[in-house]
Amino acid sequence: MPWYAFLLAPFALIFRIITGIRNFLYDQQILKSFKSPIPTLVVGNLSVGGTGKTPMVEFLIRNLNGDFELVSLSRGYGRKTKGFLQAKSSSKAEEIGDEPLQIFRKFEEKVPVFVSEDRVNALEKISKISTKTELVILDDAFQHRKLKGDFYCLLTPFDSPFSGDFLLPMGRLRESRHGANRADLVVVTKCPEAISRTQKEKMEGSLRCYLKNGIPVLFSKIGYGDPYPVEPTKAFSGSVILVSGLADDRQFVTYCKSNFRVLDVLSFPDHYSYQKSDLEKIARLSEKHLGQKPVLLSTEKDAVKLKSLANQGFLGEIPIFVLPIEAKFESEDKQMLLSYIREKFRKK
Repeated sequence: MPWYAFLLAPFALIFRIITGIRNFLYDQQILKSFKSPIPTLVVGNLSVGGTGKTPMVEFLIRNLNGDFELVSLSRGYGRKTKGFLQAKSSSKAEEIGDEPLQIFRKFEEKVPVFVSEDRVNALEKISKISTKTELVILDDAFQHRKLKGDFYCLLTPFDSPFSGDFLLPMGRLRESRHGANRADLVVVTKCPEAISRTQKEKMEGSLRCYLKNGIPVLFSKIGYGDPYPVEPTKAFSGSVILVSGLADDRQFVTYCKSNFRVLDVLSFPDHYSYQKSDLEKIARLSEKHLGQKPVLLSTEKDAVKLKSLANQGFLGEIPIFVLPIEAKFESEDKQMLLSYIREKFRKK
């Protein structure tokens, strides 16, 4: 936390009062929450971005798709459209958002992907459009109190857990730490590769005072796959210019520096919409390192947008590669997570 953060404490207090009143009204049913006609699994967090929600949603889709007829629903953050939309092969990031597009392209025919600001209305529509749906996975709906979800999976990153964070604008929390008591399960994400039992116990202890009794606390890591080209004919040189729009790109950059020759790093805000000036900068960097045959290495959601611009001729012949990311669990935690969810929804 920067030294000046405490100067923002009065504003954080005002924010706490506002969010606290809102949560109180929902908790006391003065403001009404609505149940979905389809069972819902909510994946969310208490903080602003960077907790690994999309890799977690993809993990759940991969591992639950054989048990349930699934649908993915999110707000579609960063899109330039509004309302209820279903992803299709012609969809673009500006229409449905970069992360929903990423999920759709990974699972296409297996799992329908929808976006809407109004999750309650969207679920009503999904129940009519996709009548065989047995479970909807909602991305980033922990604060969407208008919906009463059936199961809440709360994510918090190892390096900045909600138990040590503060409300906006002093910290990164969207609501009080006590909002965690709505969770049915907590996953500590982005753990170090060699996390010890002592570290786990310390982390779990810091979270427990905000959770309901008996709530499982599990631990996951970020796993990286092999880089693959956006255009199959391109060869990977190993010399990379990193381009990413992430809430927190530290693990991404660290991993790449350990495994590739990183020539330059361009970091942009989360869900960034690339401009022509950004592409001109990338082109200049590529020209600067021309002798080392550089390629662009990016995240899956950023590569979708970069490819679209490359197809318009803005990036010339610079090869674009994707570094796939996924959530990884130790065997015991993976089994507990999936068993807990399967039991919950099979009972329904």
